[in-house]
Amino acid sequence: MAMDENKIQEIAKQVSPAVLSIAVTKSLPKVEGFYKMPYQGKDFVVPKLNKKEKQDVQVGGGSGFLVSDDGVILTNSHVVQDNKANYTAFLDHQEGKKWDLEIIARDPIHDIAICKLINPPQKPLPYLELGDSKNLQLGQFVVAVGNALGEFSNTISLGIISGLSRFITAQHKGKQMERLRGLIQTDAAINPGNSGGPLINMQGEVIGINTAVIYGAQSIGFSIPINQAKKDIEQVKEYGKIRLPFLGIRYLVLDENMKEENKLPVDHGALIMRETLGDMAVVPGSSAAKAGLKEFDIILEASGKKITPKLTLQDIIQDKEIGEEIELKVLRGKKRKNIKLKLEEKNT
Repeated sequence: MAMDENKIQEIAKQVSPAVLSIAVTKSLPKVEGFYKMPYQGKDFVVPKLNKKEKQDVQVGGGSGFLVSDDGVILTNSHVVQDNKANYTAFLDHQEGKKWDLEIIARDPIHDIAICKLINPPQKPLPYLELGDSKNLQLGQFVVAVGNALGEFSNTISLGIISGLSRFITAQHKGKQMERLRGLIQTDAAINPGNSGGPLINMQGEVIGINTAVIYGAQSIGFSIPINQAKKDIEQVKEYGKIRLPFLGIRYLVLDENMKEENKLPVDHGALIMRETLGDMAVVPGSSAAKAGLKEFDIILEASGKKITPKLTLQDIIQDKEIGEEIELKVLRGKKRKNIKLKLEEKNT
């Protein structure tokens, strides 16, 4: 089916005014020049800092989009993850004007954040309608929109949905790795600075939030289905925050290599163990602690699903409801046992 050029232009004109840039700034010691420091026969250039004098420095950025006329915004959690940073939104149609951004809630599991413009213009703001990501089809035309500050504003790219229910492990600018699943794969160009921008269907509705690209591969980008963001928005309206089910353990997902290297009895499951000295493998007072789970227990299955690197315990838990009872198959030493527990709310 040929794509109507006028339709794309219409969507671009409709969507662009509601897409914005997000600048991330921090107050850092002022740089007053540089000096060379010799190390192992080489000279390294090191900044000379004046710790008594601070300056605002842009340390990151991304895109977002308005979902209400009073200034509510959706973006990626990784774009606004630093609690010590300041966030500013720039609307292209407002001739370079900027507004401070308030972070209302973050959903790091799905890489979604809900924000709001502080003291936005009095007149109603343009915003995007949220569509339905439940019944998307392979080959369906989509438009990706980004507005990354300092790069290319109002970037529009056309493509198709080339995959559904994708799983990836993403890393954003060297920050902590995150596992994302259930993603929409598209060949519409998504640039790194466009994280948090919308993926639009041919009705002009948002069906996804652009989140990641695969470096070294052509035409592979990923978006978070918008239905998850709609759930998060409803939770914020009802509870004032995003509520996440919580088990209360730290664990390592096992595979065949780890079994061989550490002489473990199984090649799958979640081995409960602390990550660093001083951590707790089982959080006191949590669902796991109340159920009697212990460090070095191996959870083999949860709710009848085998735990593997492709389907981790977190993947299973995130689809559950707070207060829901789940059954775990646990290996303790040489004994296997079934443990039932109720999921509680994670304190965020």
